[in-house]
Amino acid sequence: MARPVGRVVDYFAAEPVRVSAILRLPLIGLIAVLVWIWEVDHWLPELYAAILGVYAVAALLWLVAVLKGPVPRWGDWASTTVDLMVIIILCLVSGGATAALLPVFFLLPISVAFQDRPALTAVIGTVTAVGYLAVWIFYSERDDKVGLPNMVYTHFGFLLWLAVAVTALCFVLARRSARVRALQEMHRQLVSEAMQSDERHNREVAEHLHDGPLQTLLAARLELDDVRERNPDPALDTVYAALQETATGLRSTVTQLHSQVLAQLGLTPAVRELVKQFESRTDLAVEAELDDVGKPESQALLYRAARELLTNIGKHAKANTVKVGLTRRGDRIVMTITDDGTGFDSAIVVRYVADGRVGLGSLLARFDAMGGAMDIDSRSGHGTQVTVTSPQEPAIPSSARGR
Repeated sequence: MARPVGRVVDYFAAEPVRVSAILRLPLIGLIAVLVWIWEVDHWLPELYAAILGVYAVAALLWLVAVLKGPVPRWGDWASTTVDLMVIIILCLVSGGATAALLPVFFLLPISVAFQDRPALTAVIGTVTAVGYLAVWIFYSERDDKVGLPNMVYTHFGFLLWLAVAVTALCFVLARRSARVRALQEMHRQLVSEAMQSDERHNREVAEHLHDGPLQTLLAARLELDDVRERNPDPALDTVYAALQETATGLRSTVTQLHSQVLAQLGLTPAVRELVKQFESRTDLAVEAELDDVGKPESQALLYRAARELLTNIGKHAKANTVKVGLTRRGDRIVMTITDDGTGFDSAIVVRYVADGRVGLGSLLARFDAMGGAMDIDSRSGHGTQVTVTSPQEPAIPSSARGR
């Protein structure tokens, strides 16, 4: 459901390549139709058809590749370079088809204008103009009847102007893209600092409660226990039970504010402890598959997500089965929490923060800002599965894996 900001930026950065890949196929069809309509007397008709056919197949395969998976960084300039080379070769083997292919020369610089690489755009635009002129020079040298019309120089000038124009456009878009990335990084840093400040505050409050009120309460309970042994009294028993319940609640509060298990042992033992507490609190058995993931940098955020999600299941899901999974996939920590409860409309989660409900909505915003993800798959009456993916984590040293 939630797409991290970094993924959104990467997705739209690759969008021009996807659009070009989609539009390339009808363009190839138009090239074939135009040359057929103009009844060009090909110099090498078989070679022309073979090149156009291979070009069409390669374009189809490239379209499938960019739609199914991530677009490599070299995909933008490589695909446009291939377009330029194929068009020039088609012109060279097609005789007088240059006029029919002229619109393609004008489209090539535009196809890279909406990417964030002005230098590449300038090179492609200039090479396109030079390639168009070179084709006409080749024609004029090969066939005296063709010559070199003055209009060719006008078209060459238009192509050079187009190269300058699209380079300027690309430069503006690149500056805006850099500004967006800078704002994204600033946002991530601010959220990270806010989380660290929040964790420090929680730890200080937890230490104060543990070392102050909780110890005082435990000492009072101990003294009361001595009094009860000397002077049994039902009223004292009631007070003792109240002190016991208060101490238990205070311990739970201290643990929620700052988990000692998380700080000392790492994420996996802390989640395992959360699962035990959930089972004792709800009488539900949890199927847990928890791999040892060490102490990732984002463990506090992942732990908070696990606690919030299990709390919501206990309060609202009315589930019979709960599953918790924790594993490392490459440079990410992935946690899945699934229940077979009543489910809910996951689309409303994004409105929680605006409505003042800062539970799941706050977690979504934090994972999004930090470069992680929280994907919620839920429908009313069909249960819920939440997949939490951490931001990128440093690789675990090989020496630490063996411990």
